[in-house]
Amino acid sequence: MKQMILGTAGHIDHGKTSLIKALTGVNTDRLKEEQIRGITIELGFASMNLPSGQHIGIVDVPGHEKFVKNMVAGATGIDIVAMVIAADEGIMPQTREHMEICTLLGIQHGLVVLTKIDLVDEEWLEMVSDEISNFVQGTFLEGKAIAPVSSATGQGLPEFVKALDDLSKIVPPRSSAGIFRLPVDRVFTMKGFGTVITGTLASGKVRVGDTIMIYPSEITSKVRGIQVHNESVEQAEAGMRTAINFQGLEKASVNRGDVLSGPNALISSYMLDLSLHFLKSNKKSMKNRTQVRFHSGTSEILGNLILLDREELVPGETVAAQLRLDAPVALVKDDRFVIRSYSPVRTVGGGHVLNPIPQKHKRFKSEVIEGVKGLAENSPEDIVSYHLKASGYRGAAFSELKIMTNIPEKQLDQVMQGLLSKRAAIQTDRENRIYIHSESFEKLKTEAHEYLAAYHKANPLKAGMSKEELKSKFPVFLSVKLFNLLLVQSVKEGDIVQDENTISLASHQVSLGVDQADVRDKILEAYMKGGITPPYFKDVSKNLNIEPAQAKEVLTLLIDEGHIVKVKEDLYFHVKTLDDLKKKIVEFLVSKGEMGAPDFKDMTGLSRKYLIPLLEYFDAKNVTIRVGDVRKLRTSH
Repeated sequence: MKQMILGTAGHIDHGKTSLIKALTGVNTDRLKEEQIRGITIELGFASMNLPSGQHIGIVDVPGHEKFVKNMVAGATGIDIVAMVIAADEGIMPQTREHMEICTLLGIQHGLVVLTKIDLVDEEWLEMVSDEISNFVQGTFLEGKAIAPVSSATGQGLPEFVKALDDLSKIVPPRSSAGIFRLPVDRVFTMKGFGTVITGTLASGKVRVGDTIMIYPSEITSKVRGIQVHNESVEQAEAGMRTAINFQGLEKASVNRGDVLSGPNALISSYMLDLSLHFLKSNKKSMKNRTQVRFHSGTSEILGNLILLDREELVPGETVAAQLRLDAPVALVKDDRFVIRSYSPVRTVGGGHVLNPIPQKHKRFKSEVIEGVKGLAENSPEDIVSYHLKASGYRGAAFSELKIMTNIPEKQLDQVMQGLLSKRAAIQTDRENRIYIHSESFEKLKTEAHEYLAAYHKANPLKAGMSKEELKSKFPVFLSVKLFNLLLVQSVKEGDIVQDENTISLASHQVSLGVDQADVRDKILEAYMKGGITPPYFKDVSKNLNIEPAQAKEVLTLLIDEGHIVKVKEDLYFHVKTLDDLKKKIVEFLVSKGEMGAPDFKDMTGLSRKYLIPLLEYFDAKNVTIRVGDVRKLRTSH
């Protein structure tokens, strides 16, 4: 059986609540203030079975202009709208505003209920019916049934129920696939149960025992119980009016306007890209940065409307725009919304979300304007490509793309496979399914090449840049996995060379100028002559009358080439000297078995300033191992 919600709409005191009571026996005005004042303030709920056996949930919304925000919250999730118009008054201001809201929210099925027919004569009834026919022209209610009823006498109620039953048969069933989302419309506590949250499931399904997350607060809790139409169930699906009881959840931590979903299934954002229709009924234009009231799901949030391609919005226009909000919302592409003016408060427009987690856009940029507009009409592959390009080096995760595109998971998976096979996208993280656009990856390789080229130019005597230094040139959010993929791909293509921790261009060769070649020879000679008692490096540049910086550059080159070896800070030896010394140590230990510091001193005649660093050097190189006060030959040597 399909899950279906009937919602009322219409002007105050036109008989919406009385109609529901006459149909179901339920008075949806549950608040004391509502009953005293005789008007609906909050959302009311009931349900009924149609003659076909179809069960239908009912949401009763307030008609007073002061409570339109509650009406918008109730209209979320409606499959069929009953536009209630009193026969004795006809079309009134909230009739028109509610019609605009239902249209903006994308409701496509409904009928008109002409109430209070017991208060007028046939001639008046015919006149009002003609007025209604003209009113619904060009709307989703054009050509739909007009059901005259009297809740007081019961006249016309069977015919209305039959028309509703017929309509329910053509309303398509909601899919329970997709992300579980429930916009919260009520929160209360029940003795023995704790916190209970109600709403209409927008998509997906939820089961007893599931862990859910509340957005935007990101508080988590576990589902303890679920009720649908006052009956306990194990699972609720899209389209159901649902009450969920949670374990250990404080009532104060949840508010109307919040959204329930799976942990990390949604992303909250202070910005939205929108396709906005500015109602033709507006009396004047809307300027850029106008403060508005944004209604989506069950939330109302203030924000500023940013017009991307113009300074003001003319009545009747539909544009791509960005909304910057005062508080975050967690939405999905194609979610419907309504915008109302800040003051005086009235509905001025609405539409659907193009991107629920966009970047901040600059105005009057053609590529930005065309890109955002394309989200409304382009193919799924082009929409995904747009998001991958916009994500730059950060890339986009599969879970983010589900939110940004609202493409069913299987179809999105096929789109990604297609882009990967064409090399239009590259997967940078298999575990978290993160992708980057191929253009961004090529740009990354180009930048790496440029950084290395600049480094080689500034440091011609160095073999290359350290891996850590190259990584630091890119934004801090560049992932290690993407950076490593860049290196692997660039090495594979022959553009760069990686030698342990040193990165260089494949074309780079260390080249010495005439002066540097002379310095190289002098430094090598100084260390060769020094033998096992070489000068400290700070004295080398002084004795040879060489600029310290230039001498250090050449020394680094000699170390990279393996001619000079660093034993400790500022103490270097010629490699041949160390090789000869190593042979003597090995021969001694093979013969004697162990060697104390005095033995090494007798062997070399070295003073302590050379003797200790050399002993520690050969320990570090796994030639010897210290055991107490003596050295022994390492067995692995």
